[in-house]
Amino acid sequence: MSARGTVLVTGAAGQLGRAVAANFAAQGASLVLLDRQQAALDAAFGQQANSLCLAADLLDRTQTETAVATAVQRFGAIDVLCHIAGGFRMGARVHETSDADWDFLFNINTRTLLNIARAVVPQMLAHGGGKIVTVGAFAAQRGAAKMGAYTASKSATIRLTEAMSAELRERQINVNCVLPTIIDTPENRASMPTVDPSRWVAPAALADVIAFLASDAARAVHGAALPVSGLS
Repeated sequence: MSARGTVLVTGAAGQLGRAVAANFAAQGASLVLLDRQQAALDAAFGQQANSLCLAADLLDRTQTETAVATAVQRFGAIDVLCHIAGGFRMGARVHETSDADWDFLFNINTRTLLNIARAVVPQMLAHGGGKIVTVGAFAAQRGAAKMGAYTASKSATIRLTEAMSAELRERQINVNCVLPTIIDTPENRASMPTVDPSRWVAPAALADVIAFLASDAARAVHGAALPVSGLS
């Protein structure tokens, strides 16, 4: 990626989204920062040069396409898509999984990817290429007790990433994903107070891996699902 490129980050107001945005901002990239709530974006980023904060519900295809069109109108093209938006729930055995939890996880982890891909990929094809990085999960490499819906939804993220890579690599679009273990966020620290967070993945460290996959140094990497496990 050129320092003059434009990077779109979904889930930008979250801890990982902020770290990814900071990483690319330090490289001199223009930023398109998407999240569901404008207030969260404003609190996270305020007014920054060479950035555009847009509120959009990625479950709504029209809102997603409108946000991407606004970004392309402002910056000319999207060179890099970092799809950070996603969610986590666990606790129920497969046969006890509610429709609400199933729908929540597959919507937030797969439908958001489908909608943002529908909006971004056509303009990347028209522009002559790009980089796409998605976020799967280390746990999604196999099933785990009381995490069936979550691991299934994140496994689908990996499979969609691989499919997109197979479809787009000949068109100069690299599509890869990262598979983090537990990310060191305030929410995870609060929910697991007895666990040592120094063994988890720091958002800035994961952002470094995402930035690498979006860089020219990773131009020969296609369809990778890269584990990022910290010390855990």
